[in-house]
Amino acid sequence: MNKQTNSVQTDFSSKQPRPYTFEDWKGGARSLQQEFDYLIDDIEGEIPPELNGTLFRNGPGLLDVNGQQLHHPWDGDGMICAITFFQGQAHFRNRFIETEGYLAERTAKRMLYRGVFGTQKPGGWLANAFDLRLKNIANTQVIYWGEKLLTLWEAATPYRLNPRTLETLGIETFDGLLRKGSPIAAHPKIDLGNSAQASRLVAFAINAGLISKIHTYELDITGTVVQHLTHRVPGFLFIHDFAITPNYCLFFQPPVSFNPFPYVFGFRGPAECIQLQANRPTRVWIIPRRKGEAMQVLETDSCFVFHHSNAFEQGDEIIVDSVCYQDYVGLDHKRGYPDNTDFEQLPPGQLWRFHLNLSQKTARRELIDPRCVEFPQVSPERIGQPHRWIFLGAAHQAGGNAPLQAILKINPESGQQEFWSAAPRGFVGEPVFVPRPTPLAEDDGWVITLVYDAAYHRTDVVILDGKCLNQGPIARLHLKHHVPYGLHGTFTPNF
Repeated sequence: MNKQTNSVQTDFSSKQPRPYTFEDWKGGARSLQQEFDYLIDDIEGEIPPELNGTLFRNGPGLLDVNGQQLHHPWDGDGMICAITFFQGQAHFRNRFIETEGYLAERTAKRMLYRGVFGTQKPGGWLANAFDLRLKNIANTQVIYWGEKLLTLWEAATPYRLNPRTLETLGIETFDGLLRKGSPIAAHPKIDLGNSAQASRLVAFAINAGLISKIHTYELDITGTVVQHLTHRVPGFLFIHDFAITPNYCLFFQPPVSFNPFPYVFGFRGPAECIQLQANRPTRVWIIPRRKGEAMQVLETDSCFVFHHSNAFEQGDEIIVDSVCYQDYVGLDHKRGYPDNTDFEQLPPGQLWRFHLNLSQKTARRELIDPRCVEFPQVSPERIGQPHRWIFLGAAHQAGGNAPLQAILKINPESGQQEFWSAAPRGFVGEPVFVPRPTPLAEDDGWVITLVYDAAYHRTDVVILDGKCLNQGPIARLHLKHHVPYGLHGTFTPNF
């Protein structure tokens, strides 16, 4: 199997002075115990009157269980925030997702479950050995599709919420397709379709093992599953995200090994048992979206991908823009969060472009920009189609790993950039791009992000103009409290 690669060695450390203090960053890594429901009345600037709809946003709201600190934030119970915009006003609401595990621990007033990312029940390894139950924390993504608001965590079944009140309604099985506990990954894609096919939600699930299974699902606009395909893949799969084009689903399989014994015997969480094998290539599985067509596999340099920006077909090639790590972000529950977090010892995520040539069976990649970035987004109207612009959360400094304090807009072909920073005391989350109702260009819309402001220990909802990011916020909505650093969200004009 042939491969073509461009390899770049990266120094994780930065020689520049820190544009932040660790104590400031740590302020946003605390639980939010309360649930709120209020009209946002502390606003700098003006909310665009054409911006109507709701930003739903998910992430760990609790970083402890009844005072027992989690070892990693990604083990925290999910909390949904809804910021609803209507005629120049905005309303905030948040609620915890009342999963079965969340309710059980709230009743017991103690930690009952181990976490995937290293959280252990009190009592040492004897209290954790052979307890392989996992709590569905529903904390990673939230989507509105088929008139249902669904929260996603890739190790379990989605939970359904009331989109107006955020009340938890129960697990979603898609008319019995899923059993309780069956997973759906946290990064479905909306294919807006064309004249021949209506919009679809494309989702996937992974069953990992010595021989792993990749399930792909396609749902029509009513939320009905109209296609379910299963492919078997050799080796252990640890895949968080995927990319789609009109004809393919793309999965990047990093060369990782998984030793389950420290988990089984109560010493580590399952994600702590994963190691990247840097001497082996990353495999790219190219799975046709039409039933009966054979999948292909290409190889590229060893790397780890959490998130993809987008993919599109161009002649014999598929182009994929992704945030890559030169090493797996290793986990160790003994380090503790947030006090022992050391950004400078961790590999930065960087934006790379992959060229997958289907006729020549080759894969090559090139670094787009060395800055530390994460949470890539393109306009939702460009999913699976050629794109000019990518929006990302970014470090303020140009090199090394650091917390995300800025929003970067970049053209992956020309390198043209726009940049807005909340440093030194602001820390950003995922940027969500919302097109104008009738956009005149790909970047004609707004970028919305949540920014933790350490100066006031509160979170701001910041709205930026997608066409001129570097001019700063159009509006900054000051919440009455902080929101813990979150993961992903989506915007819907329906609410």
